[in-house]
Amino acid sequence: MADAVVRCLRDGRLDGEHAPALAVQGSLHCCPLAARAMLHLAAAVASNAAAGKAQARGLVVVAFDRSPEVFLDFMTQSGLDSNALLRCVRILDCYSDPLGWKQNIRSQSHQEDTGTPCLTNKDNITIFRSVKDVDKLLCSIIDLGRGFEGESKTYFSVAVDSISSMLRHASVQSISGLLSNLRSHDQISSILWLIHSDLHEPKFSRAFECLSTMVACVEPEGVDSAYGEEHMGNISFLEHNYSKAKFHVRLKRRNGRVKHLYEELRVEGYDVKFLSASSLSMEVNQSLLPKVQFNLELSEKERSDRANVVLPFEHQGKGEPIRIYDGRRSLPEAQQDPDLSKTAILDETKAPKSTTAKGEIHYIRDSDDERPDSDEDPDDDLDI
Repeated sequence: MADAVVRCLRDGRLDGEHAPALAVQGSLHCCPLAARAMLHLAAAVASNAAAGKAQARGLVVVAFDRSPEVFLDFMTQSGLDSNALLRCVRILDCYSDPLGWKQNIRSQSHQEDTGTPCLTNKDNITIFRSVKDVDKLLCSIIDLGRGFEGESKTYFSVAVDSISSMLRHASVQSISGLLSNLRSHDQISSILWLIHSDLHEPKFSRAFECLSTMVACVEPEGVDSAYGEEHMGNISFLEHNYSKAKFHVRLKRRNGRVKHLYEELRVEGYDVKFLSASSLSMEVNQSLLPKVQFNLELSEKERSDRANVVLPFEHQGKGEPIRIYDGRRSLPEAQQDPDLSKTAILDETKAPKSTTAKGEIHYIRDSDDERPDSDEDPDDDLDI
């Protein structure tokens, strides 16, 4: 399933469409695992770009939560050599000095401009010191992406780590506009970002979900709200949540359908593994179906009880004379009314059933000029 996400990011955009976007959602219970999943996906995008298998020629990483060295070390452990990193990876460092305070202290005597991006001793790392200016951040990302080598139009991918840190410096509207502008830019092949959903209001998380075509939720493998306090002090339970997690993915198709996938995420040192769980995936799919709270088949007792139900009609045939009448008034009223025609009431004694089935319908009209569709109540002969 993680391979399906990587393929979508690798294949990139189609003509006339926005770039595919992946939102990786984590929580405080499994924050390190969500960060590892983000690193793994970013390294996979960079590896495909370095091998020439992707639409993008490189990856621009916007680092807010982790230093650039963390990304470079992880990608090196994933198999990228130094030449591939220099050629295909650019990191915009918003972690080291996000507001430019350190630079202000060091350069008070030099009167340097703290808002301008500055290169470090590494060629593929650029320090950005004005994170509150979202427009300048967008221009810096585009400028770094245009530096990749390629023939004609050069595509590149963008990884943002993380949206939660950006929300400390900018509003939801400005960051949503930044992501929308990145998706609609004609040189961006794909984009992915990390967000800690439980740190924000649900409406904010849903707003960023609407901008994505894929949503990957990293959830702890074992959470029990009834015994949450007991688990909080359980060291083995905490270690378990720091090494394993559930990885749910929702893929939004072009035809409007949403595909749900599930895998198990395991972290062993620098290795991030995704293990398929077919049985658990079936359980997840079954949980999406509506719960039926009734049985479609009757038991023997229910059948016998249904046969003994007395319907609320006047004529039950319990050995008493059956009165068949016109249905316009009750029997006592009909017997006391001298104006009623005697032919309107027929006394009929129930006869024993014969072997041959025979049925009759008796109908007496009030008058010849009665309209076929009368406004009289046809059910006033019921004992309800």
